[in-house]
Amino acid sequence: MKQTIMTTRRLLRMTGAALLVVSCIALFTSVRTQAAAPPPQNPQSGSVGLEGTISSPPPTRGATISNPVSGRSFTTLPVTVNGTCPQGVMVKLFSNNIFVGSVKCDNGSYSLQIDLFSGQNELIARVYDDLDQAGPDSNTVVVNFTDASIGAFDSRVSLTSPYAKKGANPGDTLSWPIIISGGSGPYALSVDWGDGKAVTLKSIPFSGTVDVDHVYDSAGIYRVVVKVSDSKGSTAYLQLIGVGNGAVGATSTKTKDNGAAATTVTQTKYSIIPSLVAIPLILSSFWLGRKYELQSLRKRIEASNSSQYS
Repeated sequence: MKQTIMTTRRLLRMTGAALLVVSCIALFTSVRTQAAAPPPQNPQSGSVGLEGTISSPPPTRGATISNPVSGRSFTTLPVTVNGTCPQGVMVKLFSNNIFVGSVKCDNGSYSLQIDLFSGQNELIARVYDDLDQAGPDSNTVVVNFTDASIGAFDSRVSLTSPYAKKGANPGDTLSWPIIISGGSGPYALSVDWGDGKAVTLKSIPFSGTVDVDHVYDSAGIYRVVVKVSDSKGSTAYLQLIGVGNGAVGATSTKTKDNGAAATTVTQTKYSIIPSLVAIPLILSSFWLGRKYELQSLRKRIEASNSSQYS
């Protein structure tokens, strides 16, 4: 009789344990769900947008000018300047303290083509970080340029810009001011934006500031080359850095309502409702198992007592 009761208890315990395992599996299976988050609608009513930068010290190491060397004379343009630089910075070139070109440092070195002024040119390379903080100046290189096509009373055309680097979101219009000075109008202006699209061409009647526009289709850093020629054949060059904002290789989809980029994001969400349902199931499994065990034991004892006194 005792052996039968012990066997019954063991079976009931095994049944309760099995119910517990099944309930736990159901709990953890139902908790984790996958859902696609809809793209946010911006601007949102009552929301506040904040933008900030993390301060950091300016670059401590500057660039160097390896080529050309001091003392060289040139009669043709453009002139290629190259040297070393800290990785990740922007290198700006100045001639006689006037900005003449910029390029991104790539693998510790840079190379770009610049224009020169007639006569003596003092070249300096200066590095800038992403916060536009300047580092130390490079060595100074002094070169000379003689333009045989320019008479004694003529001035060469030249190019510069308030921006060494400028960017816009892919699909949006990037507008860049270019300053033309010297020479004789009208001017023929061309801009190669570095992304393989057609070169921008403009006819400019007078010197001064002119805006050139472009749309980048994808994120990236692009080499922008601006050229201008005046009515007497004098030419000038300016190399700049164009930026398509965003991670390189990322794609954006413009929406028709507000132009925001729509990106589908898959997130893992955890629901509390299945948990609340599963907990009572676990408790009820133990209660039912325990009640069935007591009832079975009571019946066994009553049956044993009946047979003993009969």
